[in-house]
Amino acid sequence: MDTTTKTAAPRQHLSKQQWISRSAFCFGNVGHSAFYGVMSNYFIIFVTSGMFAGLSKSVANRLIGLITGLIVGVRIIELVIDPLLGNIVDNTHTRWGKFKPWILWGNIVSGALLLVLFTGIFGLAKVNWVLFAILFVVIFITFDIFYSFSDISYWGMVPALSEDSHERSIYTSLGAFAGTIGWNGLTIIVVPIVTTFTYLATGHRTEGLAGWFAFAAIITLLALLSALAVCLGTKENDNIIRQSAKQKTSIKDVFSAIFHNDQIMWPALAYLMYSCAYVVTNGVLFYLYKFVIGEPGHFWVVGVIATIVGFFVSPLFPIFNKYVPRKWLFTIGQCCMVAAYLIFIFGRSNIYVMDLGLVLFNVNCAQLVTVLTLTDAIEYGQLKSGQRNEAVVLAVRPMIDKLTGAISNGLVGWIALVCGMAFYIPMVLGLLSVVIFLSKVTLSEKKHAQVVEELKNELAAGNGAEAVEDVSAAQTTLTLLAPVDGEVVDLASVTNEDGTKGFPGKGFAIKPADGRIYAPFDGTIKFAFSTQHAFEIESAAGIGLVVHVGIGTVNMRGAGFNIHFQEGQTVHAGELLMEFNRDLILQSGYDDIVVDFLTQPQKVQLQELRLGDKVEHGQPIAKAEYKK
Repeated sequence: MDTTTKTAAPRQHLSKQQWISRSAFCFGNVGHSAFYGVMSNYFIIFVTSGMFAGLSKSVANRLIGLITGLIVGVRIIELVIDPLLGNIVDNTHTRWGKFKPWILWGNIVSGALLLVLFTGIFGLAKVNWVLFAILFVVIFITFDIFYSFSDISYWGMVPALSEDSHERSIYTSLGAFAGTIGWNGLTIIVVPIVTTFTYLATGHRTEGLAGWFAFAAIITLLALLSALAVCLGTKENDNIIRQSAKQKTSIKDVFSAIFHNDQIMWPALAYLMYSCAYVVTNGVLFYLYKFVIGEPGHFWVVGVIATIVGFFVSPLFPIFNKYVPRKWLFTIGQCCMVAAYLIFIFGRSNIYVMDLGLVLFNVNCAQLVTVLTLTDAIEYGQLKSGQRNEAVVLAVRPMIDKLTGAISNGLVGWIALVCGMAFYIPMVLGLLSVVIFLSKVTLSEKKHAQVVEELKNELAAGNGAEAVEDVSAAQTTLTLLAPVDGEVVDLASVTNEDGTKGFPGKGFAIKPADGRIYAPFDGTIKFAFSTQHAFEIESAAGIGLVVHVGIGTVNMRGAGFNIHFQEGQTVHAGELLMEFNRDLILQSGYDDIVVDFLTQPQKVQLQELRLGDKVEHGQPIAKAEYKK
């Protein structure tokens, strides 16, 4: 019995490309979030404080009313528009992938239009305010569409960066952490920048037009640099799972992808309950400090505590998630929120106890858990319907945030001033979110791994889109080398996890005599399963082979496996790619057989297969040839 490998895989060191990818994605949301903060918060301040200086009060008020009303209206319309924009992104196919073109051009166009808006459309309102109003509507709607393209593409990219739930949690938490910096950083730099550049232009230290334009220009430049970092530093994985999905989706498919996927709808509903509670509470807290506690000067602590806690929660999330399932992290966060409400209700007489309540209120991973659950629901939906709507699915969470904002505008005043139940209603909403998540959200990290495994079985059987084109006659034959020592057997003799005989697909299996896997030919690692027990290697000619260690080993969640490659890495025949602990696999009740199957069974035939032979790794075992 082979015992050369360790019980658990040693810690994997990140490659240079992984460091670059994570850093680029993280930096991407610094500028992206700051840009959104400028438009959602500070543009309105600019509009009301200086854009219409010199106009009559009646005209200025009309234009201010138009702008504020348009912004609210567009936010509501986005509930329908965002999924359609997501569908456009999902149907995009370029040499740079589907997301990067929209991230880059979305930022370029929206950035240019933002600068135009911060000039007051070059002072047009003072010349012809009617024409200004018409152009403003056109420019703002165009601006918002292109910003939404970049926003949907940024978050939609997460499932394309990795199929591993843990790796996805790292990217998501890095993005959330960077967003905190970008959003809250504006409050630190806005006044110094605006007043300094106004002084340089006018000699007066006030918040003038020149200062506001400079502020917008600096943040726009930061957003463009962040977009470039994402485009240059990250790489979409073009693997068999993504290739197998339906390549084009219609408008009908868009809404079908959302409403017919229960693991989108239930997490979204749970998040809606949480988001309403969170936003309403933030609105009510001002009333509490001003009118109930009588300490309006202490209200600044609310923002400081939220920022500090956010700096810790997001980076620590992937570490906690490595040991604690997402549903329990969601539950713990909601329990902390409920405890905070109890303090807000019964402990408001002590300002320091209130600070503890604010800490508990912000110790919450609901947004991160929701994004990751929705991300994993992409493969779940692909298994059910054949559709892989990455951008559409990841547009759901921003849609909920926009819906919550609209709902909270009506609820805050009613809850705080009419009912006198400022925290009871959001507390109930928080409890409802826990009930929904625990009872209806079944897509755990373990189940997601099983979903990916089922997708693999369908691909082995030849179900799914064929992504590789035919190649020239000179490239049609590939010699396959044995990836492991052992006895070669037919796939028909493999016993599946459910006890049935016969593994689907075209290929072979090897009863291993050793716990080491070597490259069966020169090629590129296209895809590594999140549980490290399987990977796809593709030759330069486009012939793909999946090497899958064990039956049922997906349930081991990576224990006993040690990989020596990175996705996208070029490897050579005979190069050590993986070590696995055969003893641990067998002791866990699973079969350690190594299954190898072609990813294009309809296009490739297997010849000269040495069934029944005992082979050593590196020996020719078969030939794969494109059908004529």
